[in-house]
Amino acid sequence: MAHDDPHHPHEHSHGHIPHEHKARAPAYAKVFVVTCSDSRSEATDESGRFIRARLADLGHVHAGSVIVRDEPALIVETLSKARVAGAQVVLVTGGTGLSSRDSTFEALQGCIERPLPGFGELFRSLSFAEIGSAAMLSRAVAGVTREGLIVFAMPGSPGAVRLACEKLIFPELTHLLEELLR
Repeated sequence: MAHDDPHHPHEHSHGHIPHEHKARAPAYAKVFVVTCSDSRSEATDESGRFIRARLADLGHVHAGSVIVRDEPALIVETLSKARVAGAQVVLVTGGTGLSSRDSTFEALQGCIERPLPGFGELFRSLSFAEIGSAAMLSRAVAGVTREGLIVFAMPGSPGAVRLACEKLIFPELTHLLEELLR
């Protein structure tokens, strides 16, 4: 089937552009991992361990990790620490629900200058397929801060982290960096 077939409007000559962008993307990203939790420790942070292991498997650089209480000031301060550590991307787990202690969304919303609404939309759609209507309770969010840091915030459960990372974040991580550098 020809790419300029007028009967197939989705298969036009520009269909190769995302592949070209990905081909120009850096080979790896420098990623900082943040677990927002009032109860998790190094021993119980299964989601953080999963992210660090997958980053290594995929050839990305682990720029650092922290577990912080779900306090807006601490979350914002951690973004600064990530930048100082040389991170290009921050992956945040936890604090995206609706409880009175879940403040990750509010903290990051104030730091994000260029939102990536598609991340939250797609995450909730994929979650809906797995857990049903409870997916609407997630306030997963992503975007780019004023300082150029790419931030993804996802729920803290290991299943949600695997879903977000494997289906959405890792496939586009270096492509996002390439877009920011253009």
